[in-house]
Amino acid sequence: MTLKPIHDRIVVQRIAEDEMTPGGIIIPQNAKEKPTRATVIAAGPGALTEQGALRPMSVKAGDEVLFGKYNGSEVRIEGTDYVILHESEVLAVIEHAAATEPSAQLDLPSETAFTGGAIDPQPDTTN
Repeated sequence: MTLKPIHDRIVVQRIAEDEMTPGGIIIPQNAKEKPTRATVIAAGPGALTEQGALRPMSVKAGDEVLFGKYNGSEVRIEGTDYVILHESEVLAVIEHAAATEPSAQLDLPSETAFTGGAIDPQPDTTN
């Protein structure tokens, strides 16, 4: 069976979260939240603009994305769970390789401190 989303919709499959915290605590099945990280399985052609032109999708099959906890419609097809989302419900695309546009990514060194909503690369240690 082939699942083909229409317009600006995408079909994603959730990526399972770890069952153990970094501290070694095992999380029971009933205490886990649904993952908000997923792999795009299929993407529609895009949305139509008011002028009738097709606006292409910014995500494609194989991309890893983050989406809101309560977004999308959950479906089960042939025993596999999927979520169907609008492209606008995707919060971010996770890129594992080096990005081609440095201005579009947020890479902060570990010594960077956040102060008053601004990024301070050299934290004030006089306090």
